[in-house]
Parts: sequence; structure tokens; C-alpha cells
Amino acid sequence: MNLHKLLQDRESEGRPIRVGLIGAGRFGTMYMAQARNIPGIHVVAIADINTERAKGAFALVDWADDQIAPTVAEALANRTTAIVSDAGELFAADIDIIVEATGNPIVGIKHALAAIETGKHIIMVTVEADALAGPALARRAEKAGVVYSMAYGDQPALIMELVDWARTSGFDVVCAGKGAKYLEHYHEMNPDNVWENWEFSKELTDSGQLNPYMHTSFRDGTKAAIEMAAVANAAGLVPSDDGLTFTPGNVEEIATICRPSSVGGVLSGEATVDVMSSVTRDGEWIPFNTQEGVFVVVKATNDYVANCFVEYPWHPDPTGQFAALYRPYHYVGLELNVSIANAVLRGVPTGAPIGFYGDVVATAKKDLAAGEFLDGEGGYTVWGKIVSADTSVRRRLLPVALAHHVELRNAVKKGESVSWDDVIIDESLAQALELRRETEALIALDAVPAL
Repeated sequence: MNLHKLLQDRESEGRPIRVGLIGAGRFGTMYMAQARNIPGIHVVAIADINTERAKGAFALVDWADDQIAPTVAEALANRTTAIVSDAGELFAADIDIIVEATGNPIVGIKHALAAIETGKHIIMVTVEADALAGPALARRAEKAGVVYSMAYGDQPALIMELVDWARTSGFDVVCAGKGAKYLEHYHEMNPDNVWENWEFSKELTDSGQLNPYMHTSFRDGTKAAIEMAAVANAAGLVPSDDGLTFTPGNVEEIATICRPSSVGGVLSGEATVDVMSSVTRDGEWIPFNTQEGVFVVVKATNDYVANCFVEYPWHPDPTGQFAALYRPYHYVGLELNVSIANAVLRGVPTGAPIGFYGDVVATAKKDLAAGEFLDGEGGYTVWGKIVSADTSVRRRLLPVALAHHVELRNAVKKGESVSWDDVIIDESLAQALELRRETEALIALDAVPAL
């Protein structure tokens, strides 16, 4: 609880944390909106292949022209900020930490490796890259003596904060999760009908400001699966091979729903992840729902603790054995500096993979024929389903992050997951494939029962 004091010390010493940001999208812009109000922080440069977008982000958050430098060297010298199109300039510069916020898993892996190789801490906003190969990236970072971290402000890091609270307090984690809107037909959603499933005005959806592919992935279950796989790998939790349940419920029902089925809940066991729906299966909004929030469910260690669950307003389950801690909001890039400060000043991540426990696999939205091309997250062909890493590797299932512009060798029926054997892999993805294979090798397959 002394991060702000440590940042003030860096400011007074004239040694601000030098930050390089890759990607001037929503997350990066939100961080920029806060950065100039934080002591001990110097955003040295922002890299985006679309420099005009980056300039627009500066204007949006009221950065004056005299705060923008023509080069990274001048930005370092004058405590201003440069806009560059080549992220390589950030890795070559005297920068402490890189924020990877491109949203592209293949590019994200490339940037993470470059940061690690040049001795820079890395905050992985691109959770798609973390779900694909985060365990291997975290290992490489550890060997290099730098921090690889989830981004505080996004839900996975906030969930990990609750997991850490639970375990530090002596509790076993039964379930870690979040809320999201979900209806059963969402897995079939595509960019043509996506706006039918959002609450945006027609004026906004017609304006071109919203990305239909991104918003499809937010609602078809893919984004939720990716985020929960990241949590599973950071917390050592094992997802169900049936995927997320998206059970409808409100805040008071978290501990009742997210407990094992043997005692009336929806989980196949303990130490897992799940997502609750903020609407009923009929589409009605649930009062006091879990939308946008995160939670952890813990189990009483003894009868005395169970009585405490009942005596205090902790929303226990009917047995009094399970209780939930809930945070209702996440503020995305506005909170990012918590990760930056922890990495540089304390040398610790705000969540990072400790192993390979969960994976997100490409699953057919419709019957797919041999010769068709998969179009990845938020597209027309597949959605991302979370399964245990053991099952994914044993069945040779294709990660959804590698299902972009990939040709099918074999037909795949609706609802079935695509395997590596079903596709023709583009070997130009050599770097991502190498990291993926390192991630898969972290599983002790000898301990996995044969299917």
C-alpha cells in the first residue's frame, strides 16, 4: 500500500519510470489520460503503425503539442513523448518497461520476446497472447530477470488480486470468475448480426467507430474464455472441459452458484474458473447482476469460519460453507499504472502464468467444410471455448489465437473443436508456434489419463 510513496520518491530523485507503450487503442489511450497525473512516470514513446491514430489519441486526452517530441532520443532528454510507427525503436531505447496493447496475439508474442531480450519488463495487455503462450513467456522473462505481468485494470489481473487475498488469508479458492452478458445463441454470433446483441444506438453502430469483430468476440464467449484461461494459468486453477457455464445470477448468489455440483452449485469440482451471466436465459436483466465485476469464492476452513461467513454480510451459500468476495467494476487502462509500478518498483507482477492449466480452442460456429478458411476470434467460423490444458494437448486441439486465415483439411461439425490435424498451418508463424510448443511442453502428459 505504498506504491504512490515509492513513485513520489522516484519523482523527487529525478528518476521517473520510463514507459514505452505499443498500441494507441482504447486501453493505451485510457492510460495516457492518467499518465501525466502520476508522479515518477515518463511515457517516453508510443508506437503504433497508424501514427495518425496515435496523434488522435494525444489530442483526445489533451496532450499539448509541446509535450510531443520528434524522436525517442529527444523524448528521453526532455521528458516529452515521441510517436513512432516502429515498435523496434522502443526496444532499442533506454526504457524500463513495455506495455503491449496491440490486441494481436502473434504480434504480442513478438513484442514480449523483444522486451525480454532487451531487459525490459513487459505488461501484457494483449490477453490473447497470454492465453496462447503466456506460460512460456513468463518462464523466459523469469530467466532473463524481468517481470512479465497481466495488466491491472483488465479483469484477469483484478481477479488475481482477489485470489491472492484469499490465499494470503488462508482460504482455498473454490472458483475465480467474472460477470458477462450471455445468451445461448451467442456462440453462433458473427459480425453481420453482432449489433442485434448489443445495446448500442444505431447511430453509433452505423458510425464506424465500433469494431464488429472485436464486439463479436466479446459476446460469443471467446473473450470470456481467453480471460479465464489467463486466470487459470496464473492461479493454477483447472477449467471444466465443458467450458464456462454462464449461469445467470446476482451478486448475492455468487457463492451459491459457483460451488461444486455435489452441494448444489454448477461446478464439476473445486479450484476452477467460471463466468456468470448478467441476464436470464430469456434475456431479462438480473437486478444487482455481476456484469463488469470480478469475484472469488472461498470455502470455510472450519466451523468457526463458517459461522463468521453467516454473521457478517458476505453473501454465503445456504450451507454457510462458501462465501464470495466481489469487486463490481474494472477501470481498464485508467488503473494500468498499478502494474507498471509493481513491476519496476517491487519486481513483482499483478498476476502472471505459473503453469499451463487452461486453454482456449477454436470451436465451430456452424458446419465447416474442407477448404474453408477459419477467421479467428470474433469472426464467422469459430468461437473460443475454454478447456483444461491437459485435454487440449492430449486431443491436439487448435488454439483459437492460431485460427486466423487457416485452411481446413477436414470438415468440422458445428459445436466441435478444431484439431491441429484439421488445418494447414502457416509455418510463417514460426515464432508463435515455438512459444506455443514451449507452453504445451509444460504439461506432464504422463500424468494425464489416456482418452
